[in-house]
Amino acid sequence: MRDYGKVYTKFWESEDIRALSDDGRLMALYLMTCTHGTIAGVFRLPDGYVCEDMQWASERVAEALSELFAKGFANRCGTTKWVWVRKHLEWNPPENPNQRKAAVKIALSVPAECCWKLDFMRVCGPSLSIEPPAQDNPCETLGEGFLNQKQKQKQKQEREEASPSAPPPTPPAADSRGTRLPADWTLPADWREWAAKTRPDLDPDAVAEGFRDFWIGKPGKDGRKADWQATWRNWVRSTKGQFLAASAARTPATSLAGAL
Repeated sequence: MRDYGKVYTKFWESEDIRALSDDGRLMALYLMTCTHGTIAGVFRLPDGYVCEDMQWASERVAEALSELFAKGFANRCGTTKWVWVRKHLEWNPPENPNQRKAAVKIALSVPAECCWKLDFMRVCGPSLSIEPPAQDNPCETLGEGFLNQKQKQKQKQEREEASPSAPPPTPPAADSRGTRLPADWTLPADWREWAAKTRPDLDPDAVAEGFRDFWIGKPGKDGRKADWQATWRNWVRSTKGQFLAASAARTPATSLAGAL
């Protein structure tokens, strides 16, 4: 926990920040200055913390976080709820040996099951004099750095073309109480096709990221649904228009570090 978070005045002039929605900009400021943040830029952030601090509904929180993740500003593990503000150590490097020691201690406390931990160690370990672990990254989409939405779609398409006979993953059959959305859920092809026809103004894969993060993190009975496909259809119908379709003109995402 920090007493304050540093934000450069050029934050408001950055083209990347100006391209965000109002909620996206507020969430970026929150991640950089919230009381849960640490000197290492990694910290545990359950949904309830954000809802309480921001006084937002959980759906609004999920949409704002998904926008920042798609832009490469931050990453979050759906299982452990740990967040990594990717350029934090570039913007706020340790200023003395004691701060560096504290940052190392926090970095090493990230749970081993956190999907981005190995990538964090690879990217930020050298600046903290931490030797990156010599093992494969369990979060394959982060193996070569944080992928933007266009790269993720291309990677997904290549996997589908390589295995045309493989059936799309679907949630397990629901019982009388309903089921939870699997932690490794990905958007089935027929669900994507329906979303594209129903809401051509949206990017189905970007919407699916927020859908997955929100429902995986939903606690208790409210996180169980009898028909996940129907839940997906309702989610798409009610989604706001910030997830632009992939075919629409889009300014390429660039590193926020250069502008801040």
